[in-house]
Amino acid sequence: MELIGMLDSPYVRRAAISLRLLGVPFTHRSWSVFRNFDQFRQLNPLVKAPTLQLDDGTLLTESGLIIDWAETISDRPSLMPSEPQTRLRALRLTGIALAASEKSVQIVYEHKRDADKRDAGWLERVTGQLRSAYDLLERELEGVHGWLFGDTPTQADITLAVAWGFTQLVVADAIDAKAYPRLVAFAQHAEQHPDFAALPAT
Repeated sequence: MELIGMLDSPYVRRAAISLRLLGVPFTHRSWSVFRNFDQFRQLNPLVKAPTLQLDDGTLLTESGLIIDWAETISDRPSLMPSEPQTRLRALRLTGIALAASEKSVQIVYEHKRDADKRDAGWLERVTGQLRSAYDLLERELEGVHGWLFGDTPTQADITLAVAWGFTQLVVADAIDAKAYPRLVAFAQHAEQHPDFAALPAT
């Protein structure tokens, strides 16, 4: 089984870390949707990262769907809490972190345009949304001194830490890390976990 895509993508990385935590064996193929476009298209005409190629050749795309499938074949505990209210909070935090990843990606792509073609109003709006997402997550981390829901990482922990690392990697100038000390500490804690450290974003 192969997971295809660059680990500097928050979606590829959250899928890869989740697979490791769930004990689902895979080989990582570090293909770029830009530099390896033709190769990627031969495998998956969608040229979508992450792509998971199963042993029988089946292709699965979208990180959330890859993680959902991995949960069904894993004999390890789920990465999502089962108690309804705890699960609701985990889903809510995961959604906010995914929004932060999405807004970071939008900023990156807008800056790929020629300077005279960039939409300043759009950039201001998206940057505001990104900051709002991290403002919410910073507040949610009050009193958290390890993982969010116990002694092991959940999907919310994975997605939050990966999103923060991605934002700092690609659009650090849009987010002042000094304003988010809890997020900084949380991400540092997460990155020390063996399954994070084994799959660095760079």
